Amino acid sequence: MTHWIDLPAPDEPVPAAYRGVWQRTLLETPEGRDTSTRVHWLQTEGWHADLRVPAGANPAMPEGRAQLQGFCGLTRITPGRDGQPDICTWERRWDVQPPRSTPDAGYMVFETRERVVETGVHGRYLEIWERLPGSTGAFAAQGEVDAQGQPTGAMRFVAGRYALTVRPRTADWPADLKPDETLAALVQRHPDMAAALLDFDLVFSETPA
Repeated sequence: MTHWIDLPAPDEPVPAAYRGVWQRTLLETPEGRDTSTRVHWLQTEGWHADLRVPAGANPAMPEGRAQLQGFCGLTRITPGRDGQPDICTWERRWDVQPPRSTPDAGYMVFETRERVVETGVHGRYLEIWERLPGSTGAFAAQGEVDAQGQPTGAMRFVAGRYALTVRPRTADWPADLKPDETLAALVQRHPDMAAALLDFDLVFSETPA
């Protein structure tokens, strides 16, 4: 039998304004606009989980799984000073994709309580996020342990009536990993490791109101 225990809380809780489930409605980069990728960012008092499913990608197929983006970890908010916006930094503890060469951080401007605009600190992009109704109230960030009390690696994040469950892969990245390489490219280079590299789960779910 397994059960869930709370993950360690951060020293500095994330302000309440950021908590909940945020759905991305727009991404703009120098390469173009994206309104079709399904993106959900779930934020608790300290931990976050994120899942991004490109349009047309079938996570049940290896090619579709390799296109997924998803990660979880701790969130740090640096308050803005002298009229500058807050900086939100997502410190990833696990990631579907190989490690990035730059931190994941954005300037955050709330247009309303339920809508926030993010622009890049270390890159050129703009994202619009809108908070889903029913995603505030009860929050949880938990890790699964087995009957002996040992972590299984699985994690569960809850915000209101939404949850995102993560089962990380157990395989290590290959030693010849290239900077900012994608999972899809890595699987192509190492077809013998494809099954192990794609052996993970991220499930975003909603409990009916």
